Amino acid sequence: MKKELSYLELVKAIDEVKKYFEKQLEVRLSLTKVECPLFVKSDSGLQDTLTGKEKSVSFMKGEEKFEVVHSLAKWKRDALGRYEFPMHTGLYTDMKAIRKDEVVDDIHSLFVEQWDWEKVISKEDRTIDYLKETVRSIYKAIRQTLVFVKRKYKFITVELPKTIYFITSQELEDMYPDKTPKMREELIVKDKKAVFIIGIGDKLKSGIEHDLRSPDYDDWTLNGDLLVYDKVLDKEIELTSMGIRVDEKSLLSQLEKTDSLSKLELPYHQKIMKCELPYTIGGGIGVSRILMLLLEKTHIAFVQASSWEAKTLQELQDKKVL
Repeated sequence: MKKELSYLELVKAIDEVKKYFEKQLEVRLSLTKVECPLFVKSDSGLQDTLTGKEKSVSFMKGEEKFEVVHSLAKWKRDALGRYEFPMHTGLYTDMKAIRKDEVVDDIHSLFVEQWDWEKVISKEDRTIDYLKETVRSIYKAIRQTLVFVKRKYKFITVELPKTIYFITSQELEDMYPDKTPKMREELIVKDKKAVFIIGIGDKLKSGIEHDLRSPDYDDWTLNGDLLVYDKVLDKEIELTSMGIRVDEKSLLSQLEKTDSLSKLELPYHQKIMKCELPYTIGGGIGVSRILMLLLEKTHIAFVQASSWEAKTLQELQDKKVL
């Protein structure tokens, strides 16, 4: 039985998997695909600052500064408001970004591709139960895409559990108090195979965060990461980071905690404080991670058209990845 795809066969498979998964997203989350910007104005407040440490790629046009996006977390919510999307519908897009400070390895590169999505919800939907329901919908889309892949390529052996294990970051710390956040993730994912960790960004009882998050898009009590065990890589991989977005109260609280109240002067943040934007839920789903997992690839270079530093390029050639 054939057990490997040629380069051209892989290119075709990548296209098929992406199209199939997108249709799953559209149906399960009521989303419409739209175009998106590659860069935004620096003074708009629309840039995703990630952990706050990463520097964006930027340029000047006249006297105005623009930044290549890190993600579209804020742009999407603003777009849903501008175009008056109906309740419980939303958008998704092919987000492409440059994260020049990224540490490059088998699942990371300087070039980032993800399905960035956002959906209008009501204030009453801002609950853990609604978050879990949405996570399950996304996971079902992934599992259904895996069924499609395995029917077409009989040699694929990926298995995903039928259900996701939900746990809060505090419960995880209580379970493994002597481990680092990364080690806790490794242990729980190796055991449960598919895990959603709820509540990322705020400090835990230990006084440290499970992981850093920008204070002005996700509500830290209503967000999380979906991780699965990748048997080919023999480790856990994050497929999506997502959450219910901040309202006026959680935005103010999180900006205070991070000593970044000056952001309230930005147009985007003013809209939230004045309740001029819809309440939303959204996230980014890693295109390369999904492709690597479902097509059983050992390196991101197999599924992504990126450029590499000389050192990394040589390593890829030595491993016969390129």
